[in-house]
Amino acid sequence: DLQICQHRGPTCCTKKMEESYQAAVRRERTQSIQTLNFELKYMIVGHITAFQEAFESLLRFAENHTSSLFETAYRPMAKEAAEPVKELFTDISLYILGAETTVESAVLRFFDSLFPLVYSRLINPGITDLSEDYTECLRLTRQDINPFGHYSKNVVTELSKSLWASRMLSQALSLGIEVINTTEHAALTKECSKALVKMQYCPHCQGLTLIRPCVGYCLNVMRGCLASVSELDAQWREYISTLEYLTNEMAASHDLEIALMGIRNSINEAILHAQLNGPQLSATVDKVCGQPRQQEGILSADNIVPVKEVTETQTFVMAHTSLNNKRREFINYMKRSRTFYASIAERLCDGDLVMRDSSTCWNGEDVV
Repeated sequence: DLQICQHRGPTCCTKKMEESYQAAVRRERTQSIQTLNFELKYMIVGHITAFQEAFESLLRFAENHTSSLFETAYRPMAKEAAEPVKELFTDISLYILGAETTVESAVLRFFDSLFPLVYSRLINPGITDLSEDYTECLRLTRQDINPFGHYSKNVVTELSKSLWASRMLSQALSLGIEVINTTEHAALTKECSKALVKMQYCPHCQGLTLIRPCVGYCLNVMRGCLASVSELDAQWREYISTLEYLTNEMAASHDLEIALMGIRNSINEAILHAQLNGPQLSATVDKVCGQPRQQEGILSADNIVPVKEVTETQTFVMAHTSLNNKRREFINYMKRSRTFYASIAERLCDGDLVMRDSSTCWNGEDVV
């Protein structure tokens, strides 16, 4: 009553043993594919972790770097500016991790929050009545009168380039893990299970426990079993090319580190621009929002304090060249895995499974 290991001569197998063999080949095939995948998955997971840690470190550094601008040059508004700065960097972090937001909306929201502070603490430091309605009016006015000139748009442009590549790389790495996990648990068809039993275990039914499959026979069976997985070959090659493109984008002109560190200087230039145009801004705001109460005897803020560029920028960029090195190592490894899905049958038939250095092997029917 054997269904798979049928043989003319006597046999030491039963139908129940055939069923056990089918369960065994399914388990073994999953384990062998997991073993093949392990190194590749380990590299991708490791890079995701390293990328996120380095990115969070960059963000914290850039946030502190930006906050220090207000503490050193714009002390009257430093305390109130802390929250908008924090929100800006939180939005950037969420964008990188794939949230449904845009760099432009994050940056412009920051400048909307910044304008009421710049207006009431630097341009007109005598304002005492900063009600919610008046603050909201200033926020909305910012969009119309553009007090920060082209600097707010510059921040959007610079960040959009570098953060886009980082966001795409983050999503691409997660996709890679998803693909590998899916292929690990690809179900074997009944025909495949039977073919694997015939290749690996049917010799046992004739007492041939030491004989192993012929190489060509193994390759034919594995290619048939893994046809759906090896179909990923073209897409996997394209995926590796995309990873290469993204890492090059990040390391080139759209450098993430430099863009994040440049936020401080752009904000400083924007505030200086608003202060220089203070009288015109005040005239426009008075027409739109009305005149708020002023405290007597306070001089207007004509004293613009230019901020010195912090020398730690160079140290910072040098410290993060290691991130570029990690990217380079990672992409070189991934390029070597281009043929991963095309050669999966060959790799599974390598090693102990097949008979390589012997004149006799199992061809599915007999010893040859």
